Amino acid sequence: MTIRLPAEWEEQDAVLLAWPHEESDWLPWLPMVELVFAELVKTITRFETALVVAADGERTAAILSAVGARLDRVRIEEIPSNDTWARDFGPITVERDGRPVLLDFGFNGWGLKFAADRDNLITRRLKHLGAFGDTPSEVIGLIMEGGSIESDGKGTILTTAECLLNPNRNPHLTREELEAALGEKLGADHILWLENGFLAGDDTDSHVDTLARLAPDDTIVYLRCDDAGDEHYTALFLMEKELKNFRTRAGEPYRLIPLPWPRACHDEDGQRLPATYANFLVVNGAVLVPTYDDPGDAAALEAIGQAFPGREIVGIDCRPLILQHGSLHCVTMQLPKGTLAP
Repeated sequence: MTIRLPAEWEEQDAVLLAWPHEESDWLPWLPMVELVFAELVKTITRFETALVVAADGERTAAILSAVGARLDRVRIEEIPSNDTWARDFGPITVERDGRPVLLDFGFNGWGLKFAADRDNLITRRLKHLGAFGDTPSEVIGLIMEGGSIESDGKGTILTTAECLLNPNRNPHLTREELEAALGEKLGADHILWLENGFLAGDDTDSHVDTLARLAPDDTIVYLRCDDAGDEHYTALFLMEKELKNFRTRAGEPYRLIPLPWPRACHDEDGQRLPATYANFLVVNGAVLVPTYDDPGDAAALEAIGQAFPGREIVGIDCRPLILQHGSLHCVTMQLPKGTLAP
């Protein structure tokens, strides 16, 4: 049996999101963050379907209608959730002998930091409600979040040791055993481990999708800090050295495209927030890029356009999202072609 984890830039059926609600940590900023989600769904539905998990489907549909989202490309399922980080509790879809299979890994709130009992059941509940049609799903006895891994669709996985080897995830597994599990479940045979890199204010233990992303044609897009006085400078400088030393399966260096360093963002208590341009989402025909009303926004859009030529590059203001320590990629999970019910 051949197993393959598709790249994000391959054809998709839909993008999964979980709508924010008043029983979540979004309550203080709910109207503001709902506008971000509405703009995000509106943009996604220009290109493909949005599968939205919501506590109140009628209210969510009304908001989306008001902003002009294509409701014929919106599917809403009323399912309870703790929060909105679909990247990390949503299914990770592999192909087995060319057929998609939804892998439902365990989600424990990034190492038991936050409640996740409802979020951990969302994939199973979507399957039960028929959202995935006859696409098979399988519960996997490992803790792993979608934001912790990047795939090129050809067996290469990019990840961080800080997250995948953290004892708050799978303390019973060594690095070698985790590599074997990535091979068995995801078909990975070329694993690139980043030992450096972090973002202040990040709750995920350095998810790779906040730091460095795989792109077509052996390209890696990554966050570069050019401010020697910034607390991130040394870690990201060392991460850049690692990226330069990585080799493709063919033994060649990767094409590296640096992203600009956004100015520091803080919440009302002075806590630094994890603003990053690396947290972009690839959809059919486009790339959706988080922006922060920052001088670096335009350069980030241009850099990502270099990595994804021929796709429309769309900026989405994600300043409200980082108030809860995530960004655009974190609140979305792509569903590859063949996964969604007709």
